[in-house]
Amino acid sequence: MSTLASHIPASWANWIEENRARGVPPTEIDAILAANGFDISRHDRSPKARPFPNVIATPEMTWKMNRMEALLRIYSRLSRDVRGAATLDRIDDLHGESFFRWYYAANRPVVLVDGMKDCPALYRWGCTYLKERFGSEFVEVMTERSHDQQYELNCERHKTRMPLSRFVDQVQSAGETNDFYMVANNRSLENTGLRSLLDEIQIFDEILDNSNRRSKVFLWFGPAGTVTPLHHDALNVLLTQVVGSKLITLIPSFELPLIYNHVGVYSEVDLESPDYIRHPLFQQTSRIQVVLEPGQALFIPVGWWHHVRSLDVSISVSFTNFLAPNDYGIEYGE
Repeated sequence: MSTLASHIPASWANWIEENRARGVPPTEIDAILAANGFDISRHDRSPKARPFPNVIATPEMTWKMNRMEALLRIYSRLSRDVRGAATLDRIDDLHGESFFRWYYAANRPVVLVDGMKDCPALYRWGCTYLKERFGSEFVEVMTERSHDQQYELNCERHKTRMPLSRFVDQVQSAGETNDFYMVANNRSLENTGLRSLLDEIQIFDEILDNSNRRSKVFLWFGPAGTVTPLHHDALNVLLTQVVGSKLITLIPSFELPLIYNHVGVYSEVDLESPDYIRHPLFQQTSRIQVVLEPGQALFIPVGWWHHVRSLDVSISVSFTNFLAPNDYGIEYGE
């Protein structure tokens, strides 16, 4: 009988053994592996079978994980004791030095309320503008998301190319839906004529390195109802809102033990309809909600968990090209 070890990447092997050490039921591990395209039908499921004999979930490993989670719980308690209920600063005029000292280095989110007031994109962009100027450009978007509960993990299956004019028509006519969305992974500002849109969104000169934008600026465009499920990013992100509004829920990075992080950067909890029987610890999370309006920007620190829902037809741009180091060497198997 074959073993998974013969055809699964090492990153997934480590993930499997980590979750076995945490006591995740084998059926749940199998379900996630199957959803990500691994053939688990023929490997040995007997209790004594170890698919990865060189990666062993020892008591020492379990002890270290428990110690780490205990430390994070201390950080969470200290944060509540010092700051009370979770809050989010909203700043009208924040200079670069203050931003990096009080928010970037401190791993604290903040809303920048008026930093885009002179940005041409804020006054030009919209469905009509994009269709008239770029309608013949072929773009990549995510489609048929509503048929797959794991549409983020299975994103490669949902990539579709079409003229931008067709996509704009779908956005305008669809009403509220999560079925299709142009997301960061489509890299629309790199691979198409939409690249020239970068000239219309030169902003936050004291925070962002506008000479270093390649593969660090990302377009999000879709109808009301699009959802990015609960996850964290492996680097700092500045999310700017150009058209429409988004409801964003934030959870501090140090509340990882409460999140049920099941694979990569994702939580298995449905934030909009959490199952507290299956995920009881999630009730203890400190959640901050903010509606991001056009012209506003949200700084999402590295490791902070966030869930995003578009309340209207929405166009957003996210930036990772800060005037400070933003590479933490974090890698995840996908």
